[in-house]
Amino acid sequence: MNFDIYFLVNILPSKFYPAVAHDIRLRCLLLMLEHGELCVCELTHAIGAAQPTISRHLAHLREVELVSDRREGLWIHYRINPELPAWVANVLQETADGVKGVAPFTEDLAALESMPNRPGVPRCA
Repeated sequence: MNFDIYFLVNILPSKFYPAVAHDIRLRCLLLMLEHGELCVCELTHAIGAAQPTISRHLAHLREVELVSDRREGLWIHYRINPELPAWVANVLQETADGVKGVAPFTEDLAALESMPNRPGVPRCA
């Protein structure tokens, strides 16, 4: 059996919950859940943290396989790993539903929506 697939099917709560317990990591996950794939620059703009901070937290999420990434030129785009077990996807969705209208999640969404020069145009902000 492929180890990566085995891990995804059997992701441990002891790996999942510490990964989402950090405010920045949870905010990134919920933004990706709402918007699909996001560039590091979009997450940096929405959350208001420095790019190295966001990148470090995204690397952690990638290490525990909650997110996957792809490179497009200079930009790295992240998305929720589509092969997450149902229980993980359900926890993330229930969390997103539970924090609708709650700060800082509402501010993150508003900041992302108002971001100029989002990816899809020649350069990120």
